[in-house]
Amino acid sequence: MQILTIGELLWDVFSETEFLGGAPLNFSVGAQRLGNSVTLVSAVGQDARGSRAIQFMTALRLTIDFVQVVPGRHTGTARVTTDSCGNASYFIQRPAAFDDLVLNDALLSQLTSLQPQWIYYGTLSQTNQTNEDLLHRLVQHLPSSKCLYDMNLRDGHWNLSLVQRLSELASVAKLNENEAETLFRMIRTSEEFSLEEFCRYWSSTFQIDTICVTRGREGCGIFTDDTLCLFEGFAVDVIDTVGAGDAFAAAFLHGQILDWPVARTASFANALGALVASRPGATPAWTADECLRLISDSGE
Repeated sequence: MQILTIGELLWDVFSETEFLGGAPLNFSVGAQRLGNSVTLVSAVGQDARGSRAIQFMTALRLTIDFVQVVPGRHTGTARVTTDSCGNASYFIQRPAAFDDLVLNDALLSQLTSLQPQWIYYGTLSQTNQTNEDLLHRLVQHLPSSKCLYDMNLRDGHWNLSLVQRLSELASVAKLNENEAETLFRMIRTSEEFSLEEFCRYWSSTFQIDTICVTRGREGCGIFTDDTLCLFEGFAVDVIDTVGAGDAFAAAFLHGQILDWPVARTASFANALGALVASRPGATPAWTADECLRLISDSGE
């Protein structure tokens, strides 16, 4: 399956080390390991981190053909801190190279010729108006492609109007439960939060076929066909949660592509998210067989 991803490419900087990341990159790694052909559209700076990012992507066998090098901009960074449970928070320096994506006619023609079945995008890079316009233009030129919108709402790097516009493009939307509650309280200010009511409203308002809500250790909720189903997670020792949601998204889309039943898809996505959370960094080594063993060992 051909998948096109677009958005930020940055380094997750911890106190003693750093890992290449950014949700589109993390998702791309996961989707490609699962056997899909993935093309990432992003940008790095003309600096040491940019050079290392290109080397890292090459080692992972991800194409670098559409990773632009932007003079005068630094390669993106996110300073990461984790709490006692391994949950991560981020300080993202802007502007960065990924804020200056360019989509000229020649590049648009190349991307259109790929005829991707899916387009993956998030919120962070779209806070730049040029990048959002670029995404809309790309979607318009690929009318047969479906879109997966992985919200990843980072403090100070999103607004409700933008999330609503991006939701209008999506066939599948993915977010976490805290994000769902935040959005619900912004649109239903006087009501008590209900995950099912949020999903029903968001799905019907923006004509989204499926909404995935990650719930940490509790697993996930999948809303489709006007029904919310909850699926249990897997118990692991969490190192950090960086990249776990992106791995979940890659695994969920993999199940969608293979037309698996919802329960099987959710279980596989929960397992991969748990595996990534149990290892340092956003793109640690893992195999699909490990996911299947985790599912088998849990008795599912």
